[in-house]
Amino acid sequence: MFSKWWHYALALIVSLGVVGTALAGLAAALIYPNLPPLEALTDYKPKLPLRVYTADGALMGEFGEERRAFIAIDNVPQYMKQAIIAAEDERFYTHGGVDTLGVLRAAGSNLLSGGAKEGASTITMQVARNFFLSNEKTLSRKLSEAMLAMKIEHNLSKDKILELYINQIYLGQRAYGFEAAARTYFGKPMKELSLAEFAMLAGLPKAPSRYNPVVNFPRAKARQEYVLGRMRTLKFIDQPTWQAAVKQKLVIRQTRQQADVSADYAAEMVRQTLFEKYGESIYSSGYKVVTTLQRTRQTAANHAVWQGIADYDLRHGYRGPEKQISLPGDKVQRETAITGALEDLAPVSDMQPAVVLSATPKLIRAQLQDGKVVEITGNSLKWVANWVAGKKGRQLAPGAVVRVQATGSKPQWRLAQLPEVEAALIALNPKNGAITALVGGFDFNRNKFNRVTQAWRQPGSSFKPFIYSAALEKGYTPATLIEDAPLTLSAEEAGGTAWEPKNYDGSTSGPVRMRSALTKSLNLVSVRILQGIGPHYARDYIRRFGFDPARHPPYLTMALGAGSVTPLQMAAAYGVFANGGFRVNPYLIDKVYDKDGRLLMQASPQQVGGTAPRVIDPRNAWLMTTMMQDVVRYGTAARAGQLGRSDLAGKTGTTNDARDTWFAGYTPDLVAITWMGYDQPRSMGRSETGAQSALPIWMSFMGSALKGVPQKGWTMPPGILTVKIDPATGTRQTDTIVDELLDELLGDKAPGMVEHFYQEFPPPDAPTANWGADPGSPVDPAAPVDPSTVTSGSPL
Repeated sequence: MFSKWWHYALALIVSLGVVGTALAGLAAALIYPNLPPLEALTDYKPKLPLRVYTADGALMGEFGEERRAFIAIDNVPQYMKQAIIAAEDERFYTHGGVDTLGVLRAAGSNLLSGGAKEGASTITMQVARNFFLSNEKTLSRKLSEAMLAMKIEHNLSKDKILELYINQIYLGQRAYGFEAAARTYFGKPMKELSLAEFAMLAGLPKAPSRYNPVVNFPRAKARQEYVLGRMRTLKFIDQPTWQAAVKQKLVIRQTRQQADVSADYAAEMVRQTLFEKYGESIYSSGYKVVTTLQRTRQTAANHAVWQGIADYDLRHGYRGPEKQISLPGDKVQRETAITGALEDLAPVSDMQPAVVLSATPKLIRAQLQDGKVVEITGNSLKWVANWVAGKKGRQLAPGAVVRVQATGSKPQWRLAQLPEVEAALIALNPKNGAITALVGGFDFNRNKFNRVTQAWRQPGSSFKPFIYSAALEKGYTPATLIEDAPLTLSAEEAGGTAWEPKNYDGSTSGPVRMRSALTKSLNLVSVRILQGIGPHYARDYIRRFGFDPARHPPYLTMALGAGSVTPLQMAAAYGVFANGGFRVNPYLIDKVYDKDGRLLMQASPQQVGGTAPRVIDPRNAWLMTTMMQDVVRYGTAARAGQLGRSDLAGKTGTTNDARDTWFAGYTPDLVAITWMGYDQPRSMGRSETGAQSALPIWMSFMGSALKGVPQKGWTMPPGILTVKIDPATGTRQTDTIVDELLDELLGDKAPGMVEHFYQEFPPPDAPTANWGADPGSPVDPAAPVDPSTVTSGSPL
């Protein structure tokens, strides 16, 4: 019947088509009923991480297996949609889930290559695969994918399918979805991206590892230009727009830090608190936590701590390279050796690992992980001069593995080193306890021990104000004279062994007013004050400030801060002085929301003038503040005068052998505590003190935090008697006509001085015996502390 050969060929083709269609129909009939239900798509619940924010909306950290940020399709910029369609599925809005033309193209390619090596996946097919199927390239899986894609198309709108794709697809760097990728690669939300940046992201789904701009920018750039070309071809953009996008310089976020502000220690505190309440669900339920931290203050605190540690290292010299490698003469082998030496070394803060290529007294050249060679010259070489010159048996030679960092607005490179010393800073609002800045150490990723909340250290002289405050309640006044003279204490008084306390410089000065003693931080006077009021009374009294009496044995060593405190405790305790006598609990978490924005938790902080209990007399707080203002004006913290403010008060602290150095200071609205020391306590050096090590950190932070903030003093409360006294005797001074004339002519420089007293404890009219000869108090003790008025709470 078929007389020509082409009839046979046509019959064969038709037969094969019929058989193929029948087989495909049979396969579809068998596969379609077994396709998974679409609840995962219709009730889409992505695994959203826990995100922690500052009070002003800056991301502090996120916790979860995947970086995700859901975005509704209506909020996706048009260029983003078009870039995705151009790169992945140009006929997305016209096909029914399977792109026939794409299938024919892929089939031809695979027939020629002899295997299933090329696919024709539409966006809908990728959604099917990402939610339900594997990534294997087999015909059976491909058929299931096609069937499932058609089922999806029958049940969901095109925009819903595209929304699922935009939020679910993996795009490298642990980022799932384009919104998360925008923040990961560019450090900003999708709505702020440019066309060039949209195209870069749209090029990622094809091969996230291969086109990762962090790992291989040239390859990623080529893929981006391909996407832009496809957008031009499809008339999504015109020629000038295409040219501008191709030429735009892209800045890829290289750092591992995904947050807007570095606050890892605080973020971890939040994570621990929520984990205790909600368990493992916090890592996938999309909780949003708003803390009390303020971005600008946290940034200032980070810089202050990092700079303070760097300054300490500069004072104590370069310790040497981290290790030494051999640099082969062959260029390829040398590059391999450098890459191998640096590949496992992560940047710490802004300190990048590098290998020294050459070192002379005038120039050090070092190669970074990315192959860039940096040069270190000038003053940056001073602190490593001995190493470069090879003095004292030390040598900085080619092959040394070191740390370098860029400094200044026009970056200049300097040799750095990973610090051994640590530091911490906490700042809070004394009116309600809101923590506004918290730095628990130099680098969280290097050491997760939070020194603000976990480090129990001796406070040294920074504890003296609490002893002085107790003394005011016992009848002492700022004008009381106490002997600054040698003292020998028995083992019973000192808590174990006989003790001869000494002032920091070893000097003595005879009778000293209590105000001057605190200003100069005289140890002998502080011990005598504690003798006068009694260690047991003082131990009970400090409970008012939130201290645990069990950590402060009732011996005379307590006068010099021999107990144990944390910086967080010190911040809350100094807040009592700052706010006029109220105890407020520090807190960090303000609000917690679920993924839909429903409020789950909200803090109810104690407020001064509200629920916060009064724990000391307002006159006591005011007098202590005036004495600590003198510490800042004329005493051990006089350096703080460089800030040019009169509303500062505080106290330095240095322990034996300078194992711990502190500065605790405040204004009416801000308390900040700084500490420096080694995690395993040892001397920081003979010249190190609170004024040398901790105070500069505090000044750096406060200088930034108070910039533009008007000065605000403390109002003298009722019940204070203001009297002119003789500074030599502490007695009331009766002015003669001559004194009045001198007052008018000389003002504050006139003989005599003004002092303040409780009205019930006025100054004597005539000199009395110096306190210290008789440890007993000359007046009846104040009422005992009522523990029920003192509260202690979680730092969160």
